[in-house]
Amino acid sequence: FEQSKREREIRKNQKVITIKEVRLSATIEDHDVDVKFKNAVKFLKEGNKVKVTIRFRGRQITHSEIGREVMKDFAERIKDVGIVERAPLIEGRNMTMIISPRESN
Repeated sequence: FEQSKREREIRKNQKVITIKEVRLSATIEDHDVDVKFKNAVKFLKEGNKVKVTIRFRGRQITHSEIGREVMKDFAERIKDVGIVERAPLIEGRNMTMIISPRESN
């Protein structure tokens, strides 16, 4: 009984890390990036991982380098708060990048 009580207590105190998603577009404006950046920082400070996604629409997929630039800019902005866990990767029509919080938060 005591052991099960201890196990329950340990399970209760465990922090569950969830992945929050921030969606960008390849043609996003600067202020919109600022708003998404603030949301991502809030998620990282809560201890969650952030998945940054760019959805390419129509012919945008042929210019994926534009999306890569947006991702690179976003990663550069967020480097004080988070670490890029998985570099930008194209999966179908989406480009995703995963950022995990820094330990110092």
